[in-house]
Amino acid sequence: MRRKKAKKIEILPDPKFNDVQVTKFVNNLMLDGKKNTSFKIFYDAIDIVESKLEDQVGLDVFKKAIENITPSVEVRSRRVGGATFQIPTPVREGRKQSLAMKWMITFSRKRNEKTMAQRLANEFIAASKEEGGAYKKKEDTLRMAEANKAFSHFRF
Repeated sequence: MRRKKAKKIEILPDPKFNDVQVTKFVNNLMLDGKKNTSFKIFYDAIDIVESKLEDQVGLDVFKKAIENITPSVEVRSRRVGGATFQIPTPVREGRKQSLAMKWMITFSRKRNEKTMAQRLANEFIAASKEEGGAYKKKEDTLRMAEANKAFSHFRF
């Protein structure tokens, strides 16, 4: 018999933009429980985006970036008859957003700018233009799934 499904925790929208997606992003960005610092970094990044791209709203650039790096399929390892296959699997809706945010943060941290806000801002701009490390990661994941399409009948 299966256990009960885990309850989803309701996430409150952020104070400035009143958006739940922003809060989720900030929660992923946070280190050592420093949520205020994470919010400050995020809001600074949005301000930097708005100053660099005068004709666009910072939050719209952020949403477009997340949308551009959201994966539709991923590969999962599965052992079949002693061999391990990479099986392309469609990504669940909640996991899509989570993966996109984690990739965005990971590749922002690897950038060479001076502050985290600048790194995030530049990654937002790059991803919204379909460039940058996070977008490349999405493309690589899609390419891997495409290459292993022959094993999709092993899907679980």
